Amino acid sequence: MAKLPRDGQTTLKDTKSLRLRAAWLYYRYGLTQKDIADRLGLARTTVVKLLDEALKRHEVQIGIAEGDGEMIELGVRLERALGLDEAIVVPGGSGADDTAQAVGAALGTLLSGAIGDGMSIGVGWGRTLTAALATFAPPRRENAKVVALLGGVVEVSVTNPQEFTWRLANQLGAACFLFPAPLIVDSAETRERLMTRCGLDRLERMAERLDIAVVSVGDIGSAATSLSRDLLTADELRELAEAGCVCDVMCNFLSTDGQPIDHPLRHRVMSIGLDTVARADHVVIATGGAARAEAILAAHRRLGCDTLVTDEHAAVRILGLVGG
Repeated sequence: MAKLPRDGQTTLKDTKSLRLRAAWLYYRYGLTQKDIADRLGLARTTVVKLLDEALKRHEVQIGIAEGDGEMIELGVRLERALGLDEAIVVPGGSGADDTAQAVGAALGTLLSGAIGDGMSIGVGWGRTLTAALATFAPPRRENAKVVALLGGVVEVSVTNPQEFTWRLANQLGAACFLFPAPLIVDSAETRERLMTRCGLDRLERMAERLDIAVVSVGDIGSAATSLSRDLLTADELRELAEAGCVCDVMCNFLSTDGQPIDHPLRHRVMSIGLDTVARADHVVIATGGAARAEAILAAHRRLGCDTLVTDEHAAVRILGLVGG
């Protein structure tokens, strides 16, 4: 798998990011221009121009300029430690909402250039993904599809999976495929009937052929801000925590090693299975905050993340956990 390609409509901010990233890999890590070109999905001649421009702008002295360089270094370290194709790290915010906005903005910019004609995009849910809409400004794409990977909620406080999916598809000019079912139903039998007898099996078939899957992850600790906390009872949250849950991916609850938690909720969630999501050509995980480091690692172990979009606090914590 390679880094997600970008189209030709690169912004000035994107150009600077690529320039500093190329310079960091060349001068700090000693990669060849060809290696950098392969890693960044660019032509070698483009890499040569980026390095030359970095020198002319005095961005390369003894090291890369402070601030930008720190984020790039964290990204490169995450890529090496986790085997990622790309890690995009943004400065940390002062709280959960600030972090979601910052990480979401980076995700929106990434997806604006990564989605091409004819692509099928599967999307999850969360504050971070919703925040991506503010910077998601792609050209109109022909024959693209956006597929919801999970059901919706009855009472909407911040965001709704169905609304997010529709807005993303609308901004892209893509066909939109919603998941018209509650996110959590009353029994495994209800879930089975809805999935097999009400047309939702079509979504499962579409999810088997995704070019990109984009999900966020949450934790369920006492201070967690995961949206699933609003959908579960206090007893259910306690039972999940006692069973070793550290991660919530579309209301699929995982242990540290990425395995599903053995709890009745597992069979009542209306979402595409994580094994199916993991088979997408490219999996993007976007979330931030130090408290979600374990959740990010669990989701990575389950889904095989290709691109991680996160903040510096999560990045530092992840590297501490994995010794990277």
